[in-house]
Formats: sequence, structure tokens, C-alpha cells
Amino acid sequence: MSIAVILGSNYQQAQVKQQQLELRTVATPFGEVEVYRYPCKHDAYVIFRNRIPHYYLSNQIPYQAHIAALSQLQCQALLVTSSVGVLNPELPLNAPLVLTDLLMPDNRLPDGSMCTMFIEPSPAQGHLVINESVFSAALSQQLRQYCEQQAMSPPADCVFAYVPGPRTKTAAENNFWYHSGADVNSMTLAPEVILANELQIPVAGLAVGHKYSTPLRQQDVSSTKIQQSLVTSQAIMDDIVSWFLENATPPAFQNYNYIFK
Repeated sequence: MSIAVILGSNYQQAQVKQQQLELRTVATPFGEVEVYRYPCKHDAYVIFRNRIPHYYLSNQIPYQAHIAALSQLQCQALLVTSSVGVLNPELPLNAPLVLTDLLMPDNRLPDGSMCTMFIEPSPAQGHLVINESVFSAALSQQLRQYCEQQAMSPPADCVFAYVPGPRTKTAAENNFWYHSGADVNSMTLAPEVILANELQIPVAGLAVGHKYSTPLRQQDVSSTKIQQSLVTSQAIMDDIVSWFLENATPPAFQNYNYIFK
């Protein structure tokens, strides 16, 4: 059994709480994956979504390989993170946000193929049936409780919209996603959540807004400002990420694959 975290592009250096991470390579049917072992009393691992140094654009990330590697490492609790554009004007920037639901109407990977681990027919394949959410309520509650213990403001619950990159969204597209029920959006993260659920890995989602993606809130979106906000969001996530790796309790998986017999 192990705990794992997938970190986004705001983590440009292989550092989590200044800990020394041990690099190892895991071979999967979808290719090799660079996985870092996090030093603590149990097995804990970190995957840098875009690799270290930054190598993958959002449309190049090998999502299936990442989740296959975590499954081989017997991951039983996964935290996926992202810096996001904030669509809901009532939400703050640079504050932890807990993801509770997902908008991903076209269930596809960036290359256009279906977002699934079941590529070829096999006895294990099935339809993912969502009972609670693709985000584990139990893991989300653990995140909230930690923030409360650290006297942080209670993190808002958010609906996440997956909008593949590598380009940013138009104003009309952001308006569409907001009126479709999304609070935040990003170019990544969602495929990891679906694929992990297919392999019965409970997932929690943690986001930090680094810009407003709504005409209702205007701000500087220059390259310099975005880089500064990514650094700020990393600092906010660091403590929560380290706590999760060291202390998260794997919950029972609440969804299931319906397998035809």
C-alpha cells in the first residue's frame, strides 16, 4: 500500500518541503515513468505531471503511464493538484480549493483517444460506475480537516472543468464553462482522475487559483504575473502536499467497474 501525489507545472523544481526525493523509473505497458519516492515512514511517491525539468505540454502528458505506474506501486490514496483559472468570481485567488466534481463531457485523452485504461479486451474491463463522485469524499474531508487544524480559511468546494490545451481559453469559452456549472478550469488533471478511478484508486483534488478566467474579474495576465502566481500557488500547496504524503488515510473505494459476465 502506498500514498501518492501528482504535482503540476507550478512545481518546476523537484522539491516538496525541501525533502530529498529518490528518483526511480517504473516500466508500464504505456511506457516508462519517472517516479520519486518521498522519504517518510511508509511508501509514498510523487509524480511531476510535466516532468522535471518541465518537458511535457498539457497535450503530451502520458496519463495512462502515470496511473499504471501508481497502480503497480499499490497506490491506495492519490492527491492530484493543479493551478487553475478561476471562473467563479466569488472564489479567492491563492487559496486552497478542494475539487468535488468534474465536467469532462467528452471523455477523451489529449490525443483524441478515449480516456480509459481498458485499451484491449480483458477480463478486468468494465464500465466505471460513479456512486459518490470521481473525487473521494473521505479524502476531501481529510484535506479540509488538515486546513482547519492549521487555522487556514476553510477551502471552498469546487467543480472542475477539463479544457484540453495547449492553448488557453477564449472569453466566450470561459463564459460557457462558468454557465455550465464550473468554478475553475485547467488543461490537465481530469484524465488522471478518471483513469485512477478505473483502477479503483481513491482520488482527492487540490487546486489553487492563479488567475481569474472570467470577464467579471479583471487582472494582469502577463507572463511575468502568471509566473509569480505559480510560485505563490506552489508555496500554498507545499504544506498540504507534504501532510498528505505523510498522513493521508486510504479510504474504501466507493465507485466500481461494472464487468459483464
